Amino acid sequence: MRFDNHRVVITAAGRDFGRTLAIQLADLGAEVFLSARSLAAAEGVRDEIRDRGHQRVHAYACNLTDPASIRDFASSVTQHTDRVDILINNGSRYLEGADLQAASDADIVDTIASGATGTVLTVKNFLPLLLKSDKPDVVTMVSACGTAGHQRSDAHDAFYAAKSAQAGFTEILSKRLRPQGVRVISLYPPDFDNADPLSERWETTPREAKDPLTGQSLVDCILFAVAQPRDCFIKAFHFEQV
Repeated sequence: MRFDNHRVVITAAGRDFGRTLAIQLADLGAEVFLSARSLAAAEGVRDEIRDRGHQRVHAYACNLTDPASIRDFASSVTQHTDRVDILINNGSRYLEGADLQAASDADIVDTIASGATGTVLTVKNFLPLLLKSDKPDVVTMVSACGTAGHQRSDAHDAFYAAKSAQAGFTEILSKRLRPQGVRVISLYPPDFDNADPLSERWETTPREAKDPLTGQSLVDCILFAVAQPRDCFIKAFHFEQV
């Protein structure tokens, strides 16, 4: 499926999986509005996409721990478009370490604020643009850490808290936005192999049953979900952990 008529917002797209999503969706024809905490990082990905011949891409700075920064991001996007078709909540700081005491208070606050508060405020500020679309979707990259009872990650307790908050938010959001035609789709991946989409590994990474989950498969899940007819509300993707 092509996405030439889609306008897509992606948070934390300056690197890693957010960058992967931005490149892949632009390759499929979408107009992409990407953000990163650093404007330079966002502009770097924008320039990579433009070098591939796709000019409908815009870069913004957005600190998901700062409400004013999120509002400014949404306001800036509003100046370029009258609607958003897909909002991808990709941004959330990762914090490693199984020892609660090992992280500083500042790191704990930053981790929970970016993943939990940042996701809520991003949806809140972009909802007016989503409601102007005839095909609005909110996609959130949660994590297996947001699944009840999950304990296989070495992530810090604060990361678990942020991801559990995202899971609770998207669960109720799906119920409350359905009457307005907005689908809310959440992904709960374990650690996965995110090959650079501009490298040879993107085409050669093994994707057999014995292999770890790949970024390619996560992209495919998102594209599959948003391509479904509007009566098909796929709430969540959960994955086996190798």
